[in-house]
Amino acid sequence: MITLSDAHQQFIGHLQGKSRASATILAYGKDIAQLVGYLQNLGKVEPSQITTEDLQAFMDGLAKQTYTPKSVSRKTNSTKTFFKFLKSSSLISEDPADGLNHPKFENKPPRILSKLEYRSLRDAARSDIRMLSIIELLLQTGIRIGELAKLRVEDVTFGENATLHVPPFEDTRERTIPLNKSGTEGVRKYLEIRPKSPSHALFITKTGRPLLIRNIRTAIDRYFKVAGINGAKVNDLRHTWVAHQLEAGVPMTLVSKLAGHKRLTTTERYLQFIQGKTVDGKVKLEEL
Repeated sequence: MITLSDAHQQFIGHLQGKSRASATILAYGKDIAQLVGYLQNLGKVEPSQITTEDLQAFMDGLAKQTYTPKSVSRKTNSTKTFFKFLKSSSLISEDPADGLNHPKFENKPPRILSKLEYRSLRDAARSDIRMLSIIELLLQTGIRIGELAKLRVEDVTFGENATLHVPPFEDTRERTIPLNKSGTEGVRKYLEIRPKSPSHALFITKTGRPLLIRNIRTAIDRYFKVAGINGAKVNDLRHTWVAHQLEAGVPMTLVSKLAGHKRLTTTERYLQFIQGKTVDGKVKLEEL
């Protein structure tokens, strides 16, 4: 017999084995620990005893407390991932979380930087070659900060048809993105001053260690402040890239593929926030 507590530990080990981000593992771990505690109070200690009604009652209880619909949705996602793991591991025969519904909540519109804002950000980081290179890559390719932190030196191909190979990160898609002049030059200038290191990571510290996501986020947040840009976050550079390409008329299917969106509808939702969208479509990406 395997208990819910045992299954919880196996699930954490599974996430660690897939090299999920430590913050993701911590969040999933806390969500499932809370769920397991609730189920144990009901007298249910084995995964096979759990029903969809049990899980829905747990989520409904959270909604009546201080949890926002978005927080409950995140815990719903954690729960679905947990039970999907249990089924794939043959620890349960039926997945009770399959019928679990996400609460409805309104997504805030993406923060899309204006041309003045992202140019100001670029100017603010002008003297910091490494961070300027990072900002350029985020702006010119739309990759996620986690994907950027995992880039290797060999992922950048220079030349007439320069490209950026984006390796899979957690559950994101591997892909190759055309690298424009600004992106290429940003990386080239950084490589000229990059410390010598046995590490293959593209962006490293002065001591040669891979630059961590939290370090990248902290630095960019600082430059947002220097540039006088309020209410912006690192991921807004990605929003800006997607919106800018769509607004310039780049086909939605191409933007979706290069952004690594799992669904076309994710890309489509940006259309309501942009102006001047052309209908002809163009294959060449715009440079920000």
